[in-house]
Amino acid sequence: MSRQTVFSFNDTASDLPDYTLESAASGNGAVIGVDEAGRGPWAGPVTAAAFWIYPAAKDSLPASLTDSKKLSASKRQQIEQALCAPHSQHLWAVKHSSVNQIDTCGILPATFAAMAEAVAELAKTLQKRHNLPVAMVLVDGNLLPPLDFPCQAVVRGDSRSLSIAAASILAKQSRDEVMTELASHYPDYGWQTNAGYGTKAHQQALQRCGITPHHRKSFAPIKAHLSSH
Repeated sequence: MSRQTVFSFNDTASDLPDYTLESAASGNGAVIGVDEAGRGPWAGPVTAAAFWIYPAAKDSLPASLTDSKKLSASKRQQIEQALCAPHSQHLWAVKHSSVNQIDTCGILPATFAAMAEAVAELAKTLQKRHNLPVAMVLVDGNLLPPLDFPCQAVVRGDSRSLSIAAASILAKQSRDEVMTELASHYPDYGWQTNAGYGTKAHQQALQRCGITPHHRKSFAPIKAHLSSH
């Protein structure tokens, strides 16, 4: 049974993430930040990342680290490279839930499954490398996945917690890489730029070319296309 704690925060908080939540929750264990990318697109997996900031290295984090949605693609890439550099002492895990999982279970359970897998893998790595238990998992949003660790939902967490902000960038970058690879096999849909979202170009490609195995058949726009063709 997961132990879950939900904290609410006031919306007057700064838009720049910091280490306050991590410091408050650390105790004698690790604090992990979790975020997802790709709940809304019509195609491709949903991705979750879990990130642990090595406490002694927190002051050397990129100054522009914040919510991935506020950053350009080039800036996200720069930050990802800094976070995941070979000499980095931070730890992370990234997991995907497939289109089949999304269509079978629903987007929210599939998202939670990816989050749980990422946290479980990172928890094992923390135990192995640092003999550290997980003290708290900070999850972006107002809903909590079923985790076997104390966890805290943080609304707008990617603008408040450095750990969540780092996770948001890794999730976004990893998913974008998957969609770029898929675009090389299905070039008509523009996934390398729209990441599977329902842009006008994507809609036009559906009309011309139909759906692919990577489209989410449980999503209303894809269902509608299937029923009319």
